[in-house]
Amino acid sequence: MYFKKILVAIALIGLIIAGLFANYIYGVMLVDNTAFNNEQAYIYVPTNATYADVREQLKPLLKDIEKFDALAKQKKYISNIKAGRFIVKKGMNNNDIINSIRSNNIPIKLAFNNQPNLTALAGRVSMQIEADSLTLVDVMNDEAFLEKNSFTKATALGMYIPNSYEFFWNTSAIEFRDRMLKEYNRFWTDSRKAKAKAIGLTQKDVMTLASIVHEESKQAEEQPRIAGVYLNRLRIGMPLQADPTLKFAAYQLPKYKNTVIKRVLNIHKDINSPYNTYMYGGLPPGLIAMPDISAIDAVLNPEAHKYLYFAADAKRLGYHNFAKTLSQHNANARDYQRYLSSQGINK
Repeated sequence: MYFKKILVAIALIGLIIAGLFANYIYGVMLVDNTAFNNEQAYIYVPTNATYADVREQLKPLLKDIEKFDALAKQKKYISNIKAGRFIVKKGMNNNDIINSIRSNNIPIKLAFNNQPNLTALAGRVSMQIEADSLTLVDVMNDEAFLEKNSFTKATALGMYIPNSYEFFWNTSAIEFRDRMLKEYNRFWTDSRKAKAKAIGLTQKDVMTLASIVHEESKQAEEQPRIAGVYLNRLRIGMPLQADPTLKFAAYQLPKYKNTVIKRVLNIHKDINSPYNTYMYGGLPPGLIAMPDISAIDAVLNPEAHKYLYFAADAKRLGYHNFAKTLSQHNANARDYQRYLSSQGINK
């Protein structure tokens, strides 16, 4: 009888302990531990981050960080940190949170356009992924990479087709650059290559001319006509005489650093630069800015016409007047020059 009482007591104690343990496990693993009001929150775990780094981000998001610590240790997350962008949803328990930040790296939509150079592009990209801008600039300008893939520093910007792409946040600079090369090759379909060949341009030439077309006009419906003008000039050996290339050449000089040229003057035409398309014939050595896809396709699908000239339209700002003769062009240009003078724009 006495022995049975001992067994019953032991059993009761076991049940109590089991109940307490179950309650502890329930509290640690299965109870909502989120402390924010939004539907979800994100944490960004850098490459080579420690648990302390992750904990610092999670602490303001959780009700009880110590209970999270206990489960993270038990599930060996503390010694197995994964880099990336992870989601924590309102109402998640510790177990769900650990599963999410251990194996559910969520990609981001990385977008860029209209970047004037690789440095600006690197700055834009570094705001969206883990890679820093200095490292991005270094790998973008890597001479061995450029030579291997038939680019120069002057044409390298053309490898980056402006668009929206899906990346993991913890993408490295080299991974970003190599992915962009794949996207560039994917962009240049057989159809686009055939169109470039038909107008007598290489892929690099198309990108260079597209950068000029884009700087001349942001109006997609007008870009094929402007492309047609430049192709007509190239066809007859006439200099491109593109004002945006003069601005680009000027901005390379200390005199014009941190300035905005609103009016191209004769003094700019005297700048001795391979980008001065008034002084030197043919295309410049490379891009003067990043063209939109609309400008690239405008060069590949130019409007067929006999225009050789165009000037900004003072009555429709952002658009141009086109001319077949120099006399008509000069009249159009004088109208726009008068407009600039009336607005006090002298340089």
